[in-house]
Amino acid sequence: MSLFGQDRSFLHALPAADRRSLLAEGVRRVYDPGEVMIRERDTSAYVLALLSGWSVVSVGTERGSRLILALRGAGEVVGDLAAVDRGPRSASVTALGTVEAVAVSGDRFRCFLAARPHATALIMRQLATRLRSADVERRALASETVLQRLAARLVELTERAGRRADGGTVLELPLPQHDLAAAIGATREAVAKVLRLLREQDVVRTANRTVVVLDMPVLVLLAQGRARPGGNPAAASPPDV
Repeated sequence: MSLFGQDRSFLHALPAADRRSLLAEGVRRVYDPGEVMIRERDTSAYVLALLSGWSVVSVGTERGSRLILALRGAGEVVGDLAAVDRGPRSASVTALGTVEAVAVSGDRFRCFLAARPHATALIMRQLATRLRSADVERRALASETVLQRLAARLVELTERAGRRADGGTVLELPLPQHDLAAAIGATREAVAKVLRLLREQDVVRTANRTVVVLDMPVLVLLAQGRARPGGNPAAASPPDV
């Protein structure tokens, strides 16, 4: 399961001339931390090309909570599904920090794709990648423990947004516990319990909105279900976490 998109983003995969043409079609916007950039079920169709910062893609649940589907950063586009199929928004997009983006209307985005088959192919590949990721996520929710899912998220965040410091790796995307819970389909209480276990075994260190990974090899084994806190690769994860 993955919170991130493809290694090479849509904007970065475009030829430079096409990238400039697309950005010239839109209006530059700046979003404050926590600001909703796109709202689920809304009927708007603009596309946001992200220039800087990180955003969170999420959906609401029947219980009134939310499930985080992805993190999107510079070079990626969000809102493209509604622009392509003209349906309601399938998810909300919220600024994690300050986000700079270019908003392109749905009509202009469709015209851009129609004139450039290679750009259409990139969008289709992006949609396919996200669909495959969603399938993997459903399997994880059905078959993996909270411990496995949280460990997998922390491994991914460390690899994609980690900075070496203080004898470990600091996650550069400081997600609070309720967001970590929303990213793995668990309760905040369950995530707090797992983080306590990981702290007690010196796998991670936590502070206010900060996670430092201290033992990456053990965290990888935990994500694979091949260890429990303490680093014993022969032991399975406790069934209740």
